[in-house]
Amino acid sequence: MRQGLVRWMSTNSPMHSAFLALVGLSLFHSVSSQFSPGFPYGSQKVRGVNLGGWLVLEPWITPSIFDNSGNPNIVDEWTFGQYYDRAIATNVLQNHWNTWITQNDFANIAAAGLNHVRLPIGYWAFEVGPGEPYIQGQLPYLQNAAQWASQYGLKLIVDLHGAPGSQNGYDNSGHRMSYPTWQSNQTNIARTDAIIKQIASMFADQANVVPIIAPLNEPAGYYGSSVLTPLRQYYYDSYGNIRYPYGTSTQSNTVVLLHDAFQPLSYWNGFETTPNFQGVAMDTHIYQVFSNVDVQMSWQSHINTACGTQSTLSNFDIWLMVGEWSPAITDCATYLNGRGNGARYDGSYPGSTYVGSCTGLTGSASTFSSSYKTFLRQFWEAQVISYEKSNGWLMWTWKTESADEWSYLAGLQNGWIPWSPTDLQYPTICG
Repeated sequence: MRQGLVRWMSTNSPMHSAFLALVGLSLFHSVSSQFSPGFPYGSQKVRGVNLGGWLVLEPWITPSIFDNSGNPNIVDEWTFGQYYDRAIATNVLQNHWNTWITQNDFANIAAAGLNHVRLPIGYWAFEVGPGEPYIQGQLPYLQNAAQWASQYGLKLIVDLHGAPGSQNGYDNSGHRMSYPTWQSNQTNIARTDAIIKQIASMFADQANVVPIIAPLNEPAGYYGSSVLTPLRQYYYDSYGNIRYPYGTSTQSNTVVLLHDAFQPLSYWNGFETTPNFQGVAMDTHIYQVFSNVDVQMSWQSHINTACGTQSTLSNFDIWLMVGEWSPAITDCATYLNGRGNGARYDGSYPGSTYVGSCTGLTGSASTFSSSYKTFLRQFWEAQVISYEKSNGWLMWTWKTESADEWSYLAGLQNGWIPWSPTDLQYPTICG
């Protein structure tokens, strides 16, 4: 979680000829096999929330899991499996999976008027390679999530949040590292393709419950062509894997949700658009906390910045959604920048300058002033209004242990998020 001409599929790709044949067949059969997604994305707004920190650990969402290990070198799920006693680690994870998100959470999400949940999951839930210390056991909970979503009328987005080698080096990819290696090794990419095929096959006939698969969260496109070139190829291959999960010319009704890789939306203009591609959507993530400039902004500037996204979001050539965003305006939440790292806001992060104290801006909502809570409501509404200029939004995240400013549930309980997302107190906040 952080912040040209379309190249056709390379001819040396194993998918190339089969894919061209499939696209040709799909166009030929387009009248008889009408694409019918499990949600009317063109006409109804996505309003949803992420189930962060459940099937992929994040130190800032559940700091107690990391603190209780007693080992400062445990900073992500990779090191959790690497340095922790195996039996204890397995027990901690299973307890966490059983308790962090339950059927009751799905009931509350539906009661809050939301229609989508996005569920991050790591590749290691499906397959662990030699020497990889990950602990498995997540898949029954993925199945539970689909069952609960169906029960409460919610749509589930299955999001591959961590790929072999790490696509961004973030702790939330499973493996924190200074430079991602997913893109530099064809075996990593091939393994990821196989996992996407597996996910697509699992849910191929459940598009009414799992209407979207997101083949890769937040690949680090800011490293340039070394990431973007293999990524574009992977996105073509993912289209084939998700839209054609049966091994025939028969299409699924599953939507492919591509992350923008931190590129401006204009970079993706014309990529996987109709008529040659059907059922492709773009995911963009908008945060205002992960730079010195962001955390130095005034409250009003944060609102203005949110309102300023509207023109870009309303003019894109495929379905577009803001798949992650937050009412947080500081990076003060414990371990938000990684376990062992401080915050830009209070100057404890390397290379940052002190803006102010974190006291009263993170942690329990009981420490939040009424003016801060009023601001959180205004900022939440400014973002919802603005992001609905696209096809909708999913806030990050449903719940946290100790960072209420990031928690949808805490917002509901403390009044800065309404129990119906259309119940706005500041409908003209963007003018």
